[in-house]
Amino acid sequence: MTRHPAGPHSSPKAEPDSTPALEDLWLRGVAANAGAPADVLLRLLDPAGGEARRILCEKRSLPQEVMDSVIVHPDAGVRRSFARNPHVPPAQRARLVEDPHSLVRAQVASGPHPRPRQPRPLPDDALVFLLTAEDGGASGHLTANEIAWELVSSYQMPPSFRYRMLGHEHPALRALATDLWSGLTSEQRSALLADPHPDVRARAEHHVRTADPAVMEAELPERACHHRWSILNNYALSEAVVEACLADPECRWSLAGNPYTPGYALVRLARDVDPAVRVRVAARADLDPALWAELAEDSDERVRTRARVQPLPRTRAQCEAVDHEMGAGPLECCCLILEPYETPDPDWYGACAMSEEVALRLAAARCPTLPADLVRRLARDPHEEVRHRLASWHPLAPAAIVLAAFVARPDQRPHLLVQSRLPRTGLAHLLGHEDPEVRALAAADPTGRAPVELLSDPDEHVRRAAAANPLFSRDTLETLLQDPATAEGAAANPGLTGVRLHALLDSARLPR
Repeated sequence: MTRHPAGPHSSPKAEPDSTPALEDLWLRGVAANAGAPADVLLRLLDPAGGEARRILCEKRSLPQEVMDSVIVHPDAGVRRSFARNPHVPPAQRARLVEDPHSLVRAQVASGPHPRPRQPRPLPDDALVFLLTAEDGGASGHLTANEIAWELVSSYQMPPSFRYRMLGHEHPALRALATDLWSGLTSEQRSALLADPHPDVRARAEHHVRTADPAVMEAELPERACHHRWSILNNYALSEAVVEACLADPECRWSLAGNPYTPGYALVRLARDVDPAVRVRVAARADLDPALWAELAEDSDERVRTRARVQPLPRTRAQCEAVDHEMGAGPLECCCLILEPYETPDPDWYGACAMSEEVALRLAAARCPTLPADLVRRLARDPHEEVRHRLASWHPLAPAAIVLAAFVARPDQRPHLLVQSRLPRTGLAHLLGHEDPEVRALAAADPTGRAPVELLSDPDEHVRRAAAANPLFSRDTLETLLQDPATAEGAAANPGLTGVRLHALLDSARLPR
């Protein structure tokens, strides 16, 4: 790493015995220091900051003054790191949508990394700019169209944005609304079919064609491929195609879930030898009462349960919410938390929260608008996974169950760590926990006593969290700064003054 000379403004307090390894650790620690003033952090934007500069721009929240400097930084790599930062508000990342470098714009479009479990949408004006941009700029590594496709797959464009674009003046944005076809009114569909722009009309006409059995039969590939399965699962099917699917064991599962499958075919599928096919029929919103009753007495427990959990009548959105809780995989849910295209009525979620069925209570726990009284009820649920689901999904989940979910569910921790509901104090009872991630959380607790015993923990993340605890005295911190095992954490300690942090950067020969 290239080091700049200290310069005329260097602090007289240097570290004559410091080694390059310690210097790098100090830089990394200062970059992560939540108490570091902006003037300290700004120094890390120098090229000599090395890896610490990337940590600063990419791995933490930042003061406004630092964000302002990053946005106009001459190094595209710095701006690109900031564009992928999951800890800064989307509106700040959106300031880079007009960046002259295409890779920076593409990073804004592709979203933060690692991708948060609950992605936050970009502001509407940023989405509009990225979706309607034309090629240009100082760097042409990626085209505007390629960047737009990055955005489409980034989960930063919620369904509500597509609805808001129905009457937009730009045809590319009006065309986005066609993806909501099943949720549009007849008037909205007619307007899109009569749109003055041919691309918008073509997108709308595609949805009309998917409801035409003859057109879909003509398009249906003979061999297995994505398009074939897409048609069999989702689009209108002619009588000939339905009969062919009924005769083909590989196609009957798809037919059982297709919303266009006729009633006579559902009767036959409800008696299929494969219970997976019968389960899919039992999960439909349009079941005939007699067929529902038959499936509720099925010989297979999975089929019976899927039917009985949801008595008729039921809606498609309700069925999808329950299907999420009755999949074949493990019960623990780590799926993305996204704005839904279609959501059940709030009263239905309320009834689910009061239900004796665990699957329905799990569905209720995923409703972020569930009233506070029902949140308290689910927080006391006898089923552990209901409590854990509530902890991850609901903004009013009590701190106690959020902490319990963090301890018990390692896969949930990345999401829970960014939630303000996760307790950061009163964690002394977890200092000796067998899991190092739990010890690291407890080691950062700024109340109680300093976690001296964790300074020698075998896990480096625990040692770093312990050394960063502000309960340690300044004399202790000075000792920790000289030990490679704790130097990075000590440099991240918010108990260090701005003067001392500047001195560490001076010792690392970082220019002022």
